[in-house]
Amino acid sequence: MTNVTFRMNKTFFLGICVLYLSSCVMIENQNNINKNSVLDKIESLESSFEDLDTLLYVDIPSQQMFFIKKGEIVDIYSISSSYYGTGNKVNSLQTPLGKHEIYKKLGENLPENAILKGRVWNGAIADIIKEPLDTDFDHVTSRILWLDGLEEGKNKGPGIDSRERFIYIHGTAEEGLIGKPASDGCIRMYNKDVIELFDLIDEKAQVWIY
Repeated sequence: MTNVTFRMNKTFFLGICVLYLSSCVMIENQNNINKNSVLDKIESLESSFEDLDTLLYVDIPSQQMFFIKKGEIVDIYSISSSYYGTGNKVNSLQTPLGKHEIYKKLGENLPENAILKGRVWNGAIADIIKEPLDTDFDHVTSRILWLDGLEEGKNKGPGIDSRERFIYIHGTAEEGLIGKPASDGCIRMYNKDVIELFDLIDEKAQVWIY
């Protein structure tokens, strides 16, 4: 290899490294902008949110859930809210908006992809569908975080009560649909994610859906 060829290859390699590093910086800056914009949105709802030890913020437009500790975003999960949009009425199959808390955690130590019917595991394990296919089933899998509304007249009370509507955060067999509205009212997650989250968050932690 001649010196000229070596210099050309070295210049090309350095150029690729610069482009890669620049793209990483741009992505990181964009992520920071997105996080700041979400925190600004939450602060506009209630400035004291930073006082909460933990908060789950479900952002319906982006189909993401932000895990926040003491005002700092520590993780972001892709989710699916209702295919039928947002709403609070019984039998609407819509995802309720507003402030909630985790009423009960169910499914501890169950195997990944375990199917819970009526919040009970009967031994069945779901076949996970990675393609974006909508089936006739809305399997609740792996773990359940059962939500309770905190706002009378919005998500708590007769005909609109999130707990009585059995609104959960849970795993799903239809993982190929995560990232877009697809559920029958609940918040769906990837099974690995909901198992991880289950172990990180306690009952009574707040969940805000907007």
